[in-house]
Amino acid sequence: MGVYTDTDEYPSTISPARLFKALVVDAHNLIPKLLPHAVKSIELIQGDGGAGSIMQINFIEGSHMKSVKNRVDEINKDTFTYNYTLIEGEALKDKFASIAHETKFEATPDGGSMNKITNKYYLKGDIEINEEDIKAGKEKVLGIYKVVETYLLQNPDVYA
Repeated sequence: MGVYTDTDEYPSTISPARLFKALVVDAHNLIPKLLPHAVKSIELIQGDGGAGSIMQINFIEGSHMKSVKNRVDEINKDTFTYNYTLIEGEALKDKFASIAHETKFEATPDGGSMNKITNKYYLKGDIEINEEDIKAGKEKVLGIYKVVETYLLQNPDVYA
């Protein structure tokens, strides 16, 4: 089993604390509210939300995916670090055993943040990585990020 790793950085004018609260701590409420055309619900199906917990994201009917399950590996409200692993669902296709995501929201001098993400794709067998699959998944995640960022810019008191 091979591992393909990539990293990205996304700058934002939103502080790390607000982004962390919106995209991590309260994502189960906020994401379905902001993206009702894509996400039906996000449920905690095991644990208390901390490390070891399992979250299930349910997509709307007619979507190309029914659901995915993520295991929380680390959630640190002091360092704005969130690590989780996609462990089940159509997003893995027949290529990936799992996909680990390491996210850190870091403060910038202007009051905004630099959001650093490392993704590790654990491949099944001798599967070759398809850059288009990786790019499509990253674009979906960035799309969610941008929707939340826009919402926070339009609502400066939310998660303040």
